[in-house]
Amino acid sequence: MSIRKTLSWIFFVSRRFAKVDRKGSSAVTTTLATLGICFGVMTLITVISVMNGFQHSFIDVIMEISSYHIRVEDAGVDFLQFCKSEKSIRSVTPFYEAQSLVLGSSGKEAAAMIKAVPDSVFDDEPGFKKHVQIYSGDFDISEANDIVIGSELARRTGSRVGSKINLYALSGGADVDLFSSDRVFTVRGIFHTGYADINASFAFIKLDDGKKYFGTDAKLVYGVKLFDENEDSKMISKIGQKFPGLKTESWKSYNRSFFGALRVEKNMLMMLVFLIFVVVAINIFNGMRRMVYERREEISVLTAFGGTPSSIQSIFVMQGFLTGVSGSILGVILGLFLSINMETVFLILSKLSYYVTLFAVMIVNPANGDFVRENPMFMLYASIPPKIFLNEILMIALFGIYSSLLASFLASRGVLKMTVVEVMRDE
Repeated sequence: MSIRKTLSWIFFVSRRFAKVDRKGSSAVTTTLATLGICFGVMTLITVISVMNGFQHSFIDVIMEISSYHIRVEDAGVDFLQFCKSEKSIRSVTPFYEAQSLVLGSSGKEAAAMIKAVPDSVFDDEPGFKKHVQIYSGDFDISEANDIVIGSELARRTGSRVGSKINLYALSGGADVDLFSSDRVFTVRGIFHTGYADINASFAFIKLDDGKKYFGTDAKLVYGVKLFDENEDSKMISKIGQKFPGLKTESWKSYNRSFFGALRVEKNMLMMLVFLIFVVVAINIFNGMRRMVYERREEISVLTAFGGTPSSIQSIFVMQGFLTGVSGSILGVILGLFLSINMETVFLILSKLSYYVTLFAVMIVNPANGDFVRENPMFMLYASIPPKIFLNEILMIALFGIYSSLLASFLASRGVLKMTVVEVMRDE
């Protein structure tokens, strides 16, 4: 018998079994298994999409403000000309950076990363301007000893627009005083980003001020931004071939510890949600074993008509496969729908949670009804744009199918041990 005819026969018998099992315990087991895979796939897609959006909101801020896609040291005019000719490079920003202990006029102090950038960076780089949101003053470092600081850094030092702050302790070369009360700057603006660490530790000054205060040993670094962040390795290789002496570093290696922590967090979350598939696979395994036992008469008849044990086993494996496919497809559709409409979903959950809580409070203690408020965390989650990656969606769907397929295969191994004589004797 050809493979095509064998598959056609297996599919035909499996479909006949499914039609007969539309009522009774087998139908309920199949429906529950399909729904289990569906909700498992849907939950995992939704959670991963929200997690991707949450993480990428941090990653985008870090790459636009702190690390850039590629950092290049000791570059010259030739390198800038090379960057202008490369279509994959979006922008190049020269900067100095040094660590400092900032002292506010009120005597409060805080650690900070001082970054000296061109005074036109706010207007020249749309990505930088998008994430550095000025909510007090302006991003104005056009004059000497002007500074723009993060919102949390301003709170810690008790500073506001117009306040004087001193870079009391400053890292640098041998020609830089470690402690000095003469490095006084005027706060011209206070910014806020989506990443708390930058709000608490970053401050921007003019490029000439960095060259003046950071010392002659301070290295001028060029931050290169690409149109496609995943082409960093390719661009580093091209820069290395064109300029062998330059020191380059990718955003992936520069933020290795941070991104490693995010990866561990994501993997742990996926592992926990994957337990849903384990539970569903156990349910399919038990249901399939019961189905094999209930179908022992049909199995004996098929064997008598020339069906091999492996082909009969394939009938039950096919049923498990169809269960996994139907559940995964439905789960992918629901998961993508929830991910795309995440803002609406969380707003509905916020309202639902509020009214349920209010209803319970009004029954127990009506006097406290005025103190019930909507949970602000729902509004925070609603503001996170989900990120959907096709490879992750495909992996989740395939895992749902695989779990059902594996459970069916293991449960139907008993078919190989049955003989026609045993079944006829028992009946």
